Amino acid sequence: MGKVLTSDDEERSKDEIICTGHSEIDKRLGGGIPVGSLTLIEGQSDAGKSVLAQQMMWGALQDGHRVLLFTTENTVKSMHTQMESLGLGIIDALLLGWMKIFTVEASQMKTSNTFDHIIEGILAFPTYHLIVIDSLTPVIAHSTTEAVIDYFEKCKKLCDNGKTIINIAHTYAFDEQVLIRIRSACDAHFRLRIEEVGDKLVKVLEVAKVRGADKNTGNIMSFDVDPGIGMRIMPVGRARA
Repeated sequence: MGKVLTSDDEERSKDEIICTGHSEIDKRLGGGIPVGSLTLIEGQSDAGKSVLAQQMMWGALQDGHRVLLFTTENTVKSMHTQMESLGLGIIDALLLGWMKIFTVEASQMKTSNTFDHIIEGILAFPTYHLIVIDSLTPVIAHSTTEAVIDYFEKCKKLCDNGKTIINIAHTYAFDEQVLIRIRSACDAHFRLRIEEVGDKLVKVLEVAKVRGADKNTGNIMSFDVDPGIGMRIMPVGRARA
């Protein structure tokens, strides 16, 4: 059974904002990502890009949004196991059909236009409004610059019609000039990296842009990923030694 809404404002915010379900992260994101946003999550390997996306998918499900995930990195089983290990259970959403996961095989990327298949997949499920693609890195490797730009333009049109799309990729996958154009076109843009603080490696999320956010975005936050807990925000003093 869904959560009881306490006010019209709360009901409206759940319809208009994709939250992570993690109050501290949402605060740093300016309240969450407005519905209808085209979002880019980019960064280094192992910097927490997928974990951030998983947190956002889980939060969206809690607020009654249907979620589509196109993944080049997981199967349905491994995604369920991975999110469960972070305390982000999705088994009910999978069983009830609120979340659908499609695996993009490496062989598909080499023999067909994967971007077109993703767009077709989004259009095939009109009642699913949050779409996550994790990750575009191997797709970009088998695509032309023109195809990459065309894909983001098609995503933008879908977002103008109410979809919320999150694309995830390694920064190195893009040509620099193409990346500048894509960053500019996106409504929300997050960069992740790993920094060495003392003898510890820390994941850092930079909130570069969230267009239409309710509150000011907190530019940078450091976090760790703990089993059973997921993303854990680190105090500024500890993180920024």
